[in-house]
Amino acid sequence: MPSVERDESREHRIETEIIVDTDDDKEERAMGWYYYLDDTLNVPFMAKWKKKSRKSSTVEEKQVEVLGMAPEDECLKDMYVEVVYPQGKDEDVFSAKLSDIEAIDADAETQEALADWQYWLARGYKF
Repeated sequence: MPSVERDESREHRIETEIIVDTDDDKEERAMGWYYYLDDTLNVPFMAKWKKKSRKSSTVEEKQVEVLGMAPEDECLKDMYVEVVYPQGKDEDVFSAKLSDIEAIDADAETQEALADWQYWLARGYKF
């Protein structure tokens, strides 16, 4: 059972802009989401990266700068973005699950795209 109520305007956007013409093909749906997010996320932006510790069930929050989408081939099963810690160097770039990212300083278009992805997951939808 979905953990959020159906949002008709969000459903319409997903159906007509994101997964349009995908014919329920998993890879096409993934790429629909990938290109939507790549086009809509206005990067860079500051965010919290919430990830579970490997040693315990605690959630660590780290401030990061989101640089953009991870390469396409990394996003066939889930959406990932490339992040760097503030004042990080090029070799300090990590891939983070988009679902673990919470924007701190992002424009409205970016916030909406992130909310679309969270909605998709909360509704239990899959590629």
